[in-house]
Amino acid sequence: MTTITDQQLHSYLQRMPKTDLHCHLIGTVRASTFAELAQRENLQLPDDAKRIFQDINSMPPDPALYLNTRIPVPQGRSEGEPEVSYSLFQASKWVVECLRSAEDLTRITYEAFEGAHLTSSTRHLELFFDAISPQTAHLGYNGVIEAYADGIRMAERDFGMTGRMIAGIDRSQSGEHALSLVRQIVDNPNDYVVGIGLDNLETAGPPERFEAAYKLAGAAGLKRTAHSSEHAPVAINTVTCLDMLGCDRIDHGYFVLEDDAVVERCRDEQVAFTGVFTTSRRSWRPWRRASIKAMLDAGLNVILASDDPGMFPTTLAAEYQIASDQLGLDREKLRAMSMAGVEAAWVPAGEKAAMRARFTADFDALEREFFA
Repeated sequence: MTTITDQQLHSYLQRMPKTDLHCHLIGTVRASTFAELAQRENLQLPDDAKRIFQDINSMPPDPALYLNTRIPVPQGRSEGEPEVSYSLFQASKWVVECLRSAEDLTRITYEAFEGAHLTSSTRHLELFFDAISPQTAHLGYNGVIEAYADGIRMAERDFGMTGRMIAGIDRSQSGEHALSLVRQIVDNPNDYVVGIGLDNLETAGPPERFEAAYKLAGAAGLKRTAHSSEHAPVAINTVTCLDMLGCDRIDHGYFVLEDDAVVERCRDEQVAFTGVFTTSRRSWRPWRRASIKAMLDAGLNVILASDDPGMFPTTLAAEYQIASDQLGLDREKLRAMSMAGVEAAWVPAGEKAAMRARFTADFDALEREFFA
């Protein structure tokens, strides 16, 4: 058996083909891009734009919510937290305020794909986009979507990647607001917009509030996912997302571990969970890693993702390295996880078959290079 160094293993993990199925477009924006746009717009910030990104650290909510969870949730601050923290939501709001033109939207989309390609060998990327902001309302819905699509097309041309967009529904808004957003998507179909997802803090809006919006999306052939069992320490929200909302995937899902019956069901059905070790709540990062390990040990179908890589910061390759270095997953398990991402990707059957064949060929070539 060929022995390789840690450095070689990390190179293998960086170069292995990957899908990223849970990634927020605004969260991919580079600190340097934010700094440039903020200067252009004369945005008044409390600190240097790059420093703000370095100090993103969303503070935990009421610790009383997380007493007696199966995997203990940290209750206080962790070592290395910045003295002045900026929440992920505040940083995202500042970025959105700087985006004005179609060219801005195309640029950040292209840079999201470029970064995923260069840092992580990501082959397929599915990006969440948010509701149209006042700053880009002049473009109209179709103008915004086409600006995103232009960025994807450029990335497909330059990097040989594939990409799709997921419309993010802010769960702090009403069910009627969500329904109007889905109607807009259904009435203005675009090949790159393939699904919807429920985001923002889970405690801000229960999934059942959005049943009508999700039923309309399903009837129109859109795929469906939702952030679930991430902030609310219960498994029942994931059951609601599967049964009432008809979700095809679940984003995060760590608190399904609170209910053995839900774990068993999700294992038997091989529900795809998109998991992320690195979160803006720095004190929660060890808990995230312990939770994902427990999910994997229970046989759940966890597929690693990057979430908000520009703002945490992290990369998809770094998430795979954590799985290898800290969770002890061997390369066979990581390969299986990557291939599971292909199966969970929201692409047509023919495109999925081609993706599966390409991933298999790429993995086989890496195996020969590193381990023959």
